[in-house]
Amino acid sequence: MKQIINTSKNNFITDFQDSIKGSFHTILADPPWQFKNRTGKMAPEHKRLNRYPTLTLSEIKSLPVAKVCKEPAHLYLWVPNALLGEGLEVLHAWGFTYKTNIVWYKIRKDGGPDGRGVGFYFRNVTELILFGVKGKNARTLEAGRTQVNLINTRKREHSRKPDELFSLIEQCSKGPYLELFARGERANWSQWGNQIKDYEPTWPTYSNHSKNSIHSSLSLFP
Repeated sequence: MKQIINTSKNNFITDFQDSIKGSFHTILADPPWQFKNRTGKMAPEHKRLNRYPTLTLSEIKSLPVAKVCKEPAHLYLWVPNALLGEGLEVLHAWGFTYKTNIVWYKIRKDGGPDGRGVGFYFRNVTELILFGVKGKNARTLEAGRTQVNLINTRKREHSRKPDELFSLIEQCSKGPYLELFARGERANWSQWGNQIKDYEPTWPTYSNHSKNSIHSSLSLFP
C-alpha cells in the first residue's frame, strides 16, 4: 500500500475513509493533541514557531479507526502526560481495550534525565504510549513477553518520537502496520498524515539543540 497524505484539517475524515484501503493488525498513532494553553512557548500552535495545526478531542475520537483494524489488533497511542484521560477516551472510542503502557524516558547525552521538558506541576521527562487490544487472542508476539515497557533515548526536534519504537512494535506485534499522523517516510509501513513526504523542521524548532545534534537527527530520516 502506498503512503497516504491527508490534504487538510477540513476534510480529514473523508480523506481517511477514502485513502486508507485494507485492514491492519497493528496501528501506531501520534495525534496532534490540542492543549488548553494554545499560546505557550511549547504549544504546537505557537504563532511565531507555528509547528503544526491540532485537532480537538472530539475530532480525534471521530476517526473511524476501528473500520481499518484486522482482529486481533494492537494500538500504540502516543499521549502527553497531561492528557492521559483524553488518551484513554480516544483508545476506547477507536474500539480498543486498554492493557498497559510504554514509557519514553528522555535522557541527556550523559544518560541523566533531560530536564528541558515543561509542565505546570512537574518538569516532564517522559511521554506515554498507551497500548490497547481489539479482538480475541490479542497477546503480543513471543518477543513481547520479555520486552520491558521503557524506551530510554535522547529527544530530538519538537514532538518527534524515537525511531526505536518502530523496531519494538515490529518485534512485538504482527503486521500489516499502519501509522496515523505520520511524520517522515517509513519502510514496510502504510502511513497517513500531512507531514510524511514534505516534513522538514525549521530552525526555531531546535532552540534547545546544537547544530551538531540537529544534523545527526536529520540523518536518521529514512
